[in-house]
Amino acid sequence: MATRDTGTEQLIKDTAKRIFFAEGKLHATTQDIADAAGISRTSLHYYYRSKDELIKLVFNEAMDALSSRLNDIMESAIPFREKIEHMVDVILTEAIAYPYQETFVITEMLSDSSSFYEKKAKSHRHTNAFLKEVEAEMTVGHVKAMNPVQFMMNLFSLTTYPLIVRPLQKKLFKLTDKQYDHLMNERKKLICDLIFQ
Repeated sequence: MATRDTGTEQLIKDTAKRIFFAEGKLHATTQDIADAAGISRTSLHYYYRSKDELIKLVFNEAMDALSSRLNDIMESAIPFREKIEHMVDVILTEAIAYPYQETFVITEMLSDSSSFYEKKAKSHRHTNAFLKEVEAEMTVGHVKAMNPVQFMMNLFSLTTYPLIVRPLQKKLFKLTDKQYDHLMNERKKLICDLIFQ
Protein backbone atom coordinates (compact mmCIF):
# COMPACT_ATOMS: atom_id res chain seq x y z
CA MET A 1 0.00 0.00 0.00
CA ALA A 2 1.34 3.44 -0.96
CA THR A 3 2.36 5.84 1.80
CA ARG A 4 0.47 9.11 1.88
CA ASP A 5 2.60 12.24 1.57
CA THR A 6 1.44 14.39 4.49
CA GLY A 7 3.21 17.40 2.97
CA THR A 8 1.09 17.17 -0.18
CA GLU A 9 -2.03 16.52 1.87
CA GLN A 10 -1.37 19.65 3.97
CA LEU A 11 -0.59 21.68 0.83
CA ILE A 12 -3.98 20.71 -0.62
CA LYS A 13 -5.80 21.70 2.61
CA ASP A 14 -3.90 24.99 2.91
CA THR A 15 -4.57 25.82 -0.74
CA ALA A 16 -8.27 24.99 -0.42
CA LYS A 17 -8.55 27.11 2.73
CA ARG A 18 -6.88 30.05 0.96
CA ILE A 19 -9.10 29.70 -2.11
CA PHE A 20 -12.36 29.31 -0.17
CA PHE A 21 -11.79 31.59 2.81
CA ALA A 22 -9.17 34.17 1.74
CA GLU A 23 -10.09 34.58 -1.93
CA GLY A 24 -13.82 33.88 -1.57
CA LYS A 25 -13.99 31.39 -4.44
CA LEU A 26 -16.62 29.18 -2.83
CA HIS A 27 -17.43 27.54 -6.17
CA ALA A 28 -13.83 26.64 -7.04
CA THR A 29 -13.44 23.21 -8.62
CA THR A 30 -10.99 20.50 -7.63
CA GLN A 31 -9.11 21.41 -10.81
CA ASP A 32 -8.82 25.05 -9.59
CA ILE A 33 -7.46 23.83 -6.25
CA ALA A 34 -5.05 21.37 -7.89
CA ASP A 35 -3.77 24.09 -10.26
CA ALA A 36 -3.25 26.54 -7.38
CA ALA A 37 -1.42 23.85 -5.37
CA GLY A 38 0.75 22.96 -8.37
CA ILE A 39 -0.36 19.33 -8.48
CA SER A 40 -2.49 17.24 -10.81
CA ARG A 41 -6.18 16.72 -10.20
CA THR A 42 -5.47 12.99 -10.00
CA SER A 43 -3.08 13.66 -7.10
CA LEU A 44 -5.71 15.74 -5.34
CA HIS A 45 -8.26 12.94 -5.76
CA TYR A 46 -5.79 10.47 -4.26
CA TYR A 47 -6.14 12.37 -0.97
CA TYR A 48 -9.73 13.63 -1.30
CA ARG A 49 -12.27 11.75 -3.39
CA SER A 50 -14.51 14.77 -3.89
CA LYS A 51 -14.65 18.50 -3.48
CA ASP A 52 -17.34 18.01 -0.81
CA GLU A 53 -15.00 15.81 1.25
CA LEU A 54 -12.25 18.45 1.02
CA ILE A 55 -14.65 21.29 1.87
CA LYS A 56 -15.95 19.44 4.93
CA LEU A 57 -12.44 18.74 6.17
CA VAL A 58 -11.19 22.30 5.65
CA PHE A 59 -14.35 23.75 7.18
CA ASN A 60 -14.27 21.44 10.22
CA GLU A 61 -10.57 22.04 10.86
CA ALA A 62 -11.02 25.81 10.63
CA MET A 63 -14.04 25.78 12.97
CA ASP A 64 -12.33 23.41 15.43
CA ALA A 65 -9.25 25.62 15.58
CA LEU A 66 -11.28 28.81 16.10
CA SER A 67 -13.58 27.19 18.68
CA SER A 68 -10.59 25.79 20.55
CA ARG A 69 -8.95 29.23 20.75
CA LEU A 70 -12.17 30.89 21.91
CA ASN A 71 -12.84 28.14 24.47
CA ASP A 72 -9.29 28.51 25.82
CA ILE A 73 -9.90 32.24 26.28
CA MET A 74 -13.27 31.70 27.98
CA GLU A 75 -11.73 29.19 30.40
CA SER A 76 -8.62 31.25 31.15
CA ALA A 77 -8.02 32.91 34.52
CA ILE A 78 -7.39 36.38 33.08
CA PRO A 79 -9.65 39.36 33.92
CA PHE A 80 -12.98 39.51 32.07
CA ARG A 81 -12.13 42.61 30.00
CA GLU A 82 -8.93 40.93 28.78
CA LYS A 83 -10.95 37.85 27.81
CA ILE A 84 -13.25 39.99 25.67
CA GLU A 85 -10.28 41.84 24.15
CA HIS A 86 -8.62 38.51 23.29
CA MET A 87 -11.85 37.08 21.84
CA VAL A 88 -12.36 40.16 19.66
CA ASP A 89 -8.73 40.03 18.56
CA VAL A 90 -8.92 36.33 17.65
CA ILE A 91 -12.16 36.73 15.69
CA LEU A 92 -11.06 39.86 13.80
CA THR A 93 -7.51 38.64 13.12
CA GLU A 94 -8.96 35.45 11.64
CA ALA A 95 -11.42 37.56 9.63
CA ILE A 96 -8.68 39.73 8.16
CA ALA A 97 -6.70 36.64 7.11
CA TYR A 98 -9.79 34.78 5.84
CA PRO A 99 -12.46 37.39 4.99
CA TYR A 100 -14.89 34.91 3.41
CA GLN A 101 -14.85 32.35 6.20
CA GLU A 102 -17.97 33.76 7.88
CA THR A 103 -19.89 33.60 4.60
CA PHE A 104 -18.78 30.01 4.26
CA VAL A 105 -19.93 29.22 7.82
CA ILE A 106 -23.37 30.64 7.09
CA THR A 107 -23.57 28.67 3.85
CA GLU A 108 -22.71 25.47 5.74
CA MET A 109 -25.26 26.21 8.45
CA LEU A 110 -27.97 26.86 5.87
CA SER A 111 -27.18 23.57 4.16
CA ASP A 112 -28.51 21.93 7.35
CA SER A 113 -25.18 20.41 8.28
CA SER A 114 -26.07 18.43 11.40
CA SER A 115 -22.38 17.83 12.14
CA PHE A 116 -21.90 21.61 12.50
CA TYR A 117 -24.58 21.81 15.18
CA GLU A 118 -23.33 18.66 16.91
CA LYS A 119 -19.86 20.18 17.21
CA LYS A 120 -21.30 23.40 18.59
CA ALA A 121 -23.33 21.48 21.17
CA LYS A 122 -20.11 19.98 22.53
CA SER A 123 -18.80 23.46 23.40
CA HIS A 124 -22.02 24.26 25.30
CA ARG A 125 -20.25 23.69 28.66
CA HIS A 126 -17.77 26.51 27.88
CA THR A 127 -20.57 28.83 26.82
CA ASN A 128 -22.69 28.24 29.94
CA ALA A 129 -19.76 28.93 32.27
CA PHE A 130 -18.90 32.07 30.31
CA LEU A 131 -22.51 33.31 30.44
CA LYS A 132 -22.34 33.07 34.25
CA GLU A 133 -19.17 35.13 34.17
CA VAL A 134 -20.89 37.72 31.95
CA GLU A 135 -23.75 37.90 34.46
CA ALA A 136 -21.31 38.43 37.34
CA GLU A 137 -19.68 41.31 35.44
CA MET A 138 -23.11 42.87 34.97
CA THR A 139 -23.83 42.53 38.68
CA VAL A 140 -20.71 44.54 39.59
CA GLY A 141 -21.48 47.13 36.90
CA HIS A 142 -18.60 46.54 34.47
CA VAL A 143 -21.05 45.73 31.68
CA LYS A 144 -24.54 47.10 31.09
CA ALA A 145 -27.15 44.80 32.63
CA MET A 146 -29.07 42.69 30.13
CA ASN A 147 -29.73 39.05 29.38
CA PRO A 148 -26.20 37.52 29.10
CA VAL A 149 -27.24 35.89 25.82
CA GLN A 150 -27.97 39.39 24.45
CA PHE A 151 -24.45 40.40 25.51
CA MET A 152 -22.98 37.51 23.51
CA MET A 153 -25.22 38.28 20.53
CA ASN A 154 -24.02 41.90 20.63
CA LEU A 155 -20.40 40.81 20.86
CA PHE A 156 -20.65 38.43 17.90
CA SER A 157 -22.74 40.91 15.87
CA LEU A 158 -20.15 43.65 16.36
CA THR A 159 -17.38 41.31 15.22
CA THR A 160 -19.00 39.22 12.49
CA TYR A 161 -21.52 41.51 10.77
CA PRO A 162 -18.81 43.67 9.13
CA LEU A 163 -17.23 40.45 7.80
CA ILE A 164 -20.42 39.15 6.27
CA VAL A 165 -21.21 42.43 4.50
CA ARG A 166 -17.60 43.23 3.60
CA PRO A 167 -18.14 43.17 -0.20
CA LEU A 168 -21.18 45.45 0.10
CA GLN A 169 -19.51 47.92 2.48
CA LYS A 170 -16.34 48.05 0.38
CA LYS A 171 -18.42 49.12 -2.61
CA LEU A 172 -20.68 51.44 -0.61
CA PHE A 173 -17.78 53.31 1.03
CA LYS A 174 -15.35 52.86 -1.91
CA LEU A 175 -12.75 51.06 0.21
CA THR A 176 -9.82 48.91 -0.84
CA ASP A 177 -9.06 45.61 0.93
CA LYS A 178 -6.23 47.34 2.79
CA GLN A 179 -8.52 50.17 3.96
CA TYR A 180 -11.19 47.71 5.07
CA ASP A 181 -8.63 45.62 6.97
CA HIS A 182 -7.46 48.81 8.69
CA LEU A 183 -11.04 49.55 9.77
CA MET A 184 -11.36 45.98 11.07
CA ASN A 185 -8.19 46.44 13.14
CA GLU A 186 -9.61 49.71 14.54
CA ARG A 187 -12.74 47.80 15.57
CA LYS A 188 -10.74 45.74 18.07
CA LYS A 189 -10.55 48.69 20.47
CA LEU A 190 -13.84 50.25 19.39
CA ILE A 191 -15.85 47.12 20.22
CA CYS A 192 -14.42 46.89 23.73
CA ASP A 193 -15.07 50.60 24.29
CA LEU A 194 -18.71 50.07 23.26
CA ILE A 195 -19.20 47.03 25.49
CA PHE A 196 -17.65 48.22 28.74
CA GLN A 197 -19.02 51.04 30.90
